[in-house]
Amino acid sequence: MEETQGEYYSSSLPESTLSYDGGGRSYFNGQVNRGTAISGLKKRGHGSRSWIKIGEDGNSQTVTLDKATIMRHCSLPSRDLRLLDPMFIYPSTILGREKAIVVNLEQIRCIITSDEVILMNSLDGSVGQYRSELCNRLQNEKADDLPFEFRALELALELTCTSLDSQVKELEMEIYPVLDELASTISTLNLERVRRFKGHLLALTQRVQKVRDEIEHLMDDDGDMAEMCLTEKRRRSDTYTFNDCFQTRVSGRVISKSAPASPERSISGIQMLQRAFSSIGNSSKHGSSMGSSDNGERIEPLEMLLEAYFIVIDNTLNTLLSLKEYIDDTEDFINIKLGNIQNQLIQFELLLTAATLVAAVFASVAGVFGMNFETTVFDYPSGFNWVLIITGIACAALYFALLFYFRYKKVLAA
Repeated sequence: MEETQGEYYSSSLPESTLSYDGGGRSYFNGQVNRGTAISGLKKRGHGSRSWIKIGEDGNSQTVTLDKATIMRHCSLPSRDLRLLDPMFIYPSTILGREKAIVVNLEQIRCIITSDEVILMNSLDGSVGQYRSELCNRLQNEKADDLPFEFRALELALELTCTSLDSQVKELEMEIYPVLDELASTISTLNLERVRRFKGHLLALTQRVQKVRDEIEHLMDDDGDMAEMCLTEKRRRSDTYTFNDCFQTRVSGRVISKSAPASPERSISGIQMLQRAFSSIGNSSKHGSSMGSSDNGERIEPLEMLLEAYFIVIDNTLNTLLSLKEYIDDTEDFINIKLGNIQNQLIQFELLLTAATLVAAVFASVAGVFGMNFETTVFDYPSGFNWVLIITGIACAALYFALLFYFRYKKVLAA
């Protein structure tokens, strides 16, 4: 593959907009620095960036382009190019325009036309993989029924869905052992690991959900899918241009031939011309009536392509939702387990409180009879011992009565 940083669409630009250095590389200045005393100063939003151009033949080259050049060549508004700006983070988007398809899928940011792909150059592995795989398919594989723009879009969807699915599987392999360990052993370390994985799961779910919603939106809107049929629109545009030229020549010949004739023949010539134009108008009306059926045939390959990858991304989303449900079930199990432990602690605290009450009663009686006061109990040598025995039996009876009451009220387990 050809690797160059050189002139791109230089025929459509004046020579003053190109500057060459000693190494033979060309840069688009776009007259940005004209009228300023500081060389190399760029206006905000008009700086040149590195892009990768991939043609229909599978050859690729690295070029340096500014926004104005891309907007003129692809007939795109500036807000569409802002979606491809790596300085900003936008959700996944696929936009169909008059002459191009703007694709922003994860790290793959490109502009697809009917005969080339302009890919945002980046150090990310997905960009290099997209470039090499697309060039390989265009050079080695036979062209199927899909137009060029559909093949480029298919590869972008394939790499995006594959990347997201691999991330989901990696997360799934990491989080299941942690959840099982947390279910068996509740610790601060395991809880922190699950919290971190849950945040990663939420972010990944949002990315997958956005890709799925974008594909579903395209499938539901036939107009957007029709806008993405760039090859068909270019072919029809060329056909209409040829028909207009042919009709102009025919009308010119009819008028030139009828000019030197008599008034009667000139009137008949004008009538013939009107009939010709009326037949052209009828054919255009017939073509518009058949446009809806032709539109369905044109978008059928794209609809099948989007449906295939919609199933893939929907399966990935279902895996994420199942993983989230497993996390929620584990959290519910942990909450039940913690609630059970809390109930056991409350029961133990209740038993301890009852025992403390009984011990306080026994200590109070022993303290009262341990004071120096006159009573007939002390007339007997073993009188104080009998007081302690009777008090102990009464406290034990009180304790067991409290236990029976708690079990009767189902506060304690039977």
